Amino acid sequence: VGTMLNIKPIIRVDNEGRLENLAKCRGRKAALNYLLDRMAESWIPELNETVYIGQGDCMADAEYLADQVRQRFGVKHVYINYIGAVIGSHTGPGVAVIGFFGKNR
Repeated sequence: VGTMLNIKPIIRVDNEGRLENLAKCRGRKAALNYLLDRMAESWIPELNETVYIGQGDCMADAEYLADQVRQRFGVKHVYINYIGAVIGSHTGPGVAVIGFFGKNR
C-alpha cells in the first residue's frame, strides 16, 4: 500500500545504533527535501567543511542532494559514495543518506 501511495519512510540511526522511523513523506522529491530541511535544523557550519552523501542505486538523487547542499549550505567538498551492506540490507535500493556533524544525532 505504501508503494502504491508513493510513501517514503525517513529513518535515522539512534544513539544505540538502531534504525528508527523518523517520518514519512509522500513522493521521492519531498523525502529528499525533508532530509535537507532536517540538515538545516541541525547544521553546524564551522564543523562541516565536508559532507558525505550515501546512495543505493540512485545516483541522480545523490547528485540532487549534493547540488542542494552546495547551494543551501555553501559546502565546497561533497563526496558521493555507495551505501554500505548493513544499511543497504535494511533499506534496499533507492536509499539516500546525508552525513554531517549536527547539533544532535
